[in-house]
Amino acid sequence: MRIDILTLFPGMFDAVLGESILKIAQDKKLVQCYLHNIRDYSDDKHKCVDDKPYGGGGGMVIKPEPLFHAIEEVERLDNLAAKKILLTPQGKTLNQEMANALSQENRLMLICGHYEGFDERIRSVIGLLEISIGDYVLTGGEIPAMVITDAVVRLIPGVLGGKSSLQNESFMNKMLDYPQYTRPAVFRGMKVPEILRSGNHKLIEEWRNEKSVKRTEERRPDLLEK
Repeated sequence: MRIDILTLFPGMFDAVLGESILKIAQDKKLVQCYLHNIRDYSDDKHKCVDDKPYGGGGGMVIKPEPLFHAIEEVERLDNLAAKKILLTPQGKTLNQEMANALSQENRLMLICGHYEGFDERIRSVIGLLEISIGDYVLTGGEIPAMVITDAVVRLIPGVLGGKSSLQNESFMNKMLDYPQYTRPAVFRGMKVPEILRSGNHKLIEEWRNEKSVKRTEERRPDLLEK
């Protein structure tokens, strides 16, 4: 998979893309991540990318020219057609089902907003998908782009160690994960449930399913309703 990230602050991604699973995925050549500074596509001699909103009001709005130029020129860098994603609070809320679908794409283009948002004409781009990561305010689209990149890349075959580790995670079966334990068996008087040390895989699976349902009922009953 190829991921192109259009942003005003490419430096924000250095640590995220250079550590942990995202670095491993790139080292394995399973994903290629490219950062593109939107300012580089501005025709303004000062590389200005924003202006005051028509009709008045506070803040600044990202201009259409540099954004359209960036999308068009980055698209031409590869023969693969890109699934274009606009990071905006007005988009559909990211969930596991959406991440699964995006992981099937050959190429993603993540477009990060900033300031008071985009000139509305950006939404005329054909095939543009708008995604939000939740109902709260962030400074820009960079952190949502990181979240989507992480959620998607870990689903690419070969990135994680094995299928079982993926299948047992929270939300993969639309429920929260069951409690996990490791050594030591006793820590400060707190014991690992005996069943997990029994070696009976059938009973362990039943216990895990039961705990998963119970935890979901207690913490996220809305998931069970869905």
